[in-house]
Amino acid sequence: MTIRLVRVIDHQRRGQVGVVHGEQVVLLPYADLPEMLEDGAFEPADLLDAAESGRGEAVPLTGVPLGPPVAKPPKIVCIGLNYYDHASESGMQVPKQPILFSKYSTAIVGPGEPVVIPPVTKQVDYEVELGVVIGRRGKNIPLENALDYVFGYTICNDISARDLQFEDGQWLKGKTLDTFLPVGPAVVTSDEIPDPQALEISLERNGTVVQHASTKDMIFPVAEIVAYISLLMTLEPGDLIATGTPPGVILGQKDPLWLRPGDILRAKIEGIGELVNPVAEG
Repeated sequence: MTIRLVRVIDHQRRGQVGVVHGEQVVLLPYADLPEMLEDGAFEPADLLDAAESGRGEAVPLTGVPLGPPVAKPPKIVCIGLNYYDHASESGMQVPKQPILFSKYSTAIVGPGEPVVIPPVTKQVDYEVELGVVIGRRGKNIPLENALDYVFGYTICNDISARDLQFEDGQWLKGKTLDTFLPVGPAVVTSDEIPDPQALEISLERNGTVVQHASTKDMIFPVAEIVAYISLLMTLEPGDLIATGTPPGVILGQKDPLWLRPGDILRAKIEGIGELVNPVAEG
């Protein structure tokens, strides 16, 4: 049984972590995944037991509003130019070490929630990415042990305002606008994905596939990313790492058709599922 964690949203917009079990979600006593991981109460086997034993309240999966499975991670660390062909299409050199930037939790939205284009930008792009959720605290993590610190994987869409990103070299302001980081629909525990470098990854825009690759094409694999970041900062339970996007972004096109209201984005990663978000005007 694949262990999937979601975050159910009630009518007051409050969230609660739950384990998907068949057509139901078994609710756990946590409002967000980082809180659960910080508590250290649940290993994958415990989550499976909680789902199968029915210890928690169960709600139907169909029709239940789902928020982002990680709503307020302690840190969001993103990797730029981490696929060879994406670096090429962007007109940039292949990096010699991971390029890091950050987003803030105010950018996070869940499945079905709109990506809102504000008036401050006219060049908004998509970027499907494998998301990594850290499970335990670590500093100076050895490469050979790095995947032991990963709790699970999810889908991220690193929405980017290219005009803001490149106008003066400040990537941050083009990357972390409100709603510019869809995450979800679930977190799949790491034991269900033994090799994060063997996953098909793609994105559809209005039903047309615009990105399609394998995570094996990453310049820096997940283990190397985790180990590298831990040299610079302490990784904490619930931290979210977005590991970079494959080629096919709008930025690399000769006649770019930037995202516009009414577009539908469907990000897919093998073994995790699909994350669908409409685009709206702000």
